[in-house]
Amino acid sequence: MKASALADIFKVPELRNRILFTLAMLAVYRLGIFVPAPGVDREAMSAFFADNSGTLFGLYDMFSGGALAQFSVFVLGIMPYISASIIIQLLTATVPQLERLSKEGQSGRNKITQYTRYGTIAIAIVQSFSIAVGLEQMRSGAGADVVIEAGAWFRFMTVMTMTAGSCFVMWLGEQITERGVGNGASLIITAGIIAGLPQGVVMMIQKVQVGDLTLVGLVGLGAFMFATLAAIVFMERAQRQIPIQYAKRVIGRRVYGGQATHLPLKVNVAGVIPPIFASAVLMFPATLQTFYDHPLFRNVMATLSPGRWMYNLVYVGLIIFFAFFYTAVTFNPVDVADNLKKHGGYIPGIRPGKQTADYLDRILQRLTTAGALYLAAVCMIPTLLITEYGVPFYFGGTSLLIVVSVSLDTVAQIEGHLLTKHYDGLMGSGSSGNVRGRHRRLIEKTKDTT
Repeated sequence: MKASALADIFKVPELRNRILFTLAMLAVYRLGIFVPAPGVDREAMSAFFADNSGTLFGLYDMFSGGALAQFSVFVLGIMPYISASIIIQLLTATVPQLERLSKEGQSGRNKITQYTRYGTIAIAIVQSFSIAVGLEQMRSGAGADVVIEAGAWFRFMTVMTMTAGSCFVMWLGEQITERGVGNGASLIITAGIIAGLPQGVVMMIQKVQVGDLTLVGLVGLGAFMFATLAAIVFMERAQRQIPIQYAKRVIGRRVYGGQATHLPLKVNVAGVIPPIFASAVLMFPATLQTFYDHPLFRNVMATLSPGRWMYNLVYVGLIIFFAFFYTAVTFNPVDVADNLKKHGGYIPGIRPGKQTADYLDRILQRLTTAGALYLAAVCMIPTLLITEYGVPFYFGGTSLLIVVSVSLDTVAQIEGHLLTKHYDGLMGSGSSGNVRGRHRRLIEKTKDTT
């Protein structure tokens, strides 16, 4: 974003209000991180997470913005809502009733959103109960119990507190999407990751001071992260522009169409959704293990810990699967081809209709393949950094990808608001002013005739 555009943000009242509202909602979320849930020894909890910072607990703590280590009322964060969204989108692609609802316009989308909320509550209840059971079995390295007084009352209070907190975070995300700058759920996750960056910097400095990491290694790590950021920005901006030509149409005395444009297709069509979905699925075995402490579940939990080859294989597979799945859900080549044909548009050298749909599908498959491999490569960086240098999750490829992608999307939406306001200003000083003047004179003439 240019400096002039950045200065113009606070000159537009609507955009200024949206940004301030978004910042206020994120501030409320960050304040809620430090509201403690009842029944837990904070010191024992902090000691436990200090000993398990490189496991899935550390990964979940990153997505929750540090709420898990604090054991706040926002422990579950936005993850139950994301899990419910995964389930609803899978069902929408397979259940005919939900597929019809998705095509019924705003009313159908509102109904699906309501189902997602119900699913969020159900998942939050299950996860909060599993966390309560798991906490009763946790002990710090010194042998201190994490739960002060275990029992049915602690489980009931934990379920009620965490479910209410998750619903409140879901409401915050929806408010940011509707009344803020958009991408509410993604911005909440991004805010949690950014909030942990100072702590990650302190940890890296301490590693240099104690000799676990040399200064040269730290500089090399910084250069590697900068190169990763540059690669993420480049791939997120990369597009395949498909030329579109509109045929001329004569309606009365006017000639419409005859213009040339293009259809932009991003290389990473799915965006940051596949890594988030894949991380949510990988956290599911930990939930099962807390329900039933069986050796099989413990082995699965140990196998799917960051740094293990099975974890890497499953994570890459899930990212590729969700990249193709989310692209198929959000972009339908048949609908695009039908809309082009309906409005007199066509791709030069390609017949309208089925051939256009097949052509778009081939291009989309290639782009999705490249985008999925790019996402998998970026998200595998944490494993290398964590196992080799003990780098916190905050500096891993997954967190960098989320922060950069969401930031680029937010900047694009802000620029869209500025562009819309710019056109409104032109219309207000030009043609729309003339239209309003003619409309006012017509009303006055009608009154005089009456």
